[in-house]
Amino acid sequence: MQALYQWQLTQQSADELLTQYLGSDDVKGVDVEYYSELVRECIARAVTLDSIIAEHADRPLEQLDLVEHAILLIGTYELCDRLDVPLRVSINEAVELSKRFGATDGHRYINALLDKVGRARRNAEN
Repeated sequence: MQALYQWQLTQQSADELLTQYLGSDDVKGVDVEYYSELVRECIARAVTLDSIIAEHADRPLEQLDLVEHAILLIGTYELCDRLDVPLRVSINEAVELSKRFGATDGHRYINALLDKVGRARRNAEN
C-alpha cells in the first residue's frame, strides 16, 4: 500500500519502488513474490482498475484520499485478477489496511466499495 501511495505522489516506476521497499528492514515475513506482483500489476493496470473503481464509487476518483485510493487499487486487483484469494479475505485485508493507515472512517468506504466490486466481479462467491 505504501509503495502505491508513493507512486501516486512521485510516479516512480514499479522497479524503483520495489528496489526501495524490498531493500528496507520492513520486508521481514513479506511474501516478496506476491508483493512484487501487487506493485507491478496495480501500477501497470491502474487505468483499468481505476475505471472499475469509478463504476462503483460515489465520487470522482480525484476526490479519493491517496491512501484509500492505493488500498482500493490493491483490493480491486485482487478481486478481479487473483481469484485464488477469497473475496472476503481481499475485502477484510483492505479494511484492515484502511483502519491502520487511512482516515478515521475510511474503512467503511473501502468496505462498501470493494463489496460492490466483489459482487459485480465474483457472483459465485456471494
